[in-house]
Amino acid sequence: MTSCNGKPWDNILDIKVNVRQGPGDCYVVDLSGEIDVYTSPKVKDAIGELIDRGVYYLVINLEKVRYIDSTGLGVLIGGLKRVREHGGSVNLVCTNLQIKKIFDITGLVKIFGIFDTEDAAMKALV
Repeated sequence: MTSCNGKPWDNILDIKVNVRQGPGDCYVVDLSGEIDVYTSPKVKDAIGELIDRGVYYLVINLEKVRYIDSTGLGVLIGGLKRVREHGGSVNLVCTNLQIKKIFDITGLVKIFGIFDTEDAAMKALV
C-alpha cells in the first residue's frame, strides 16, 4: 500500500536522527535518509531540543542524506537563526554533490559553513 505521493507508508518518515556530544560545547546531529515535509518535524525537534538545553554550537552531518526539500532547508535555517541569537553557529557536513548544489543555488552557502568532513566542520566552529 502506498501513500498519495507514491511512497510506501512505512517510508514516509524515512529519516534517522542521532545526536551525540562532540568536543567542548559542540554537538553533532547525524541525519540519514530524506529531509522533506514529512520528516522535517523530527529534525526540527532534535535541533530545537538541543538549543532549548543551551547548546549553541552544532555540526549537522548530512553525509547520509539522500534528499532535502525546501521544508528541510527551512528547518536548518530556523536552527541557525536560533543559535545565532545566542552567539552560536551551525556548520554542515555535506559530500553529496546534488545537495551541495541546492545550497549553492539557494545562496545558503553564504550563511552556512559547509565542509567535507566532520573534523573540519568541528574545528571551524571554535
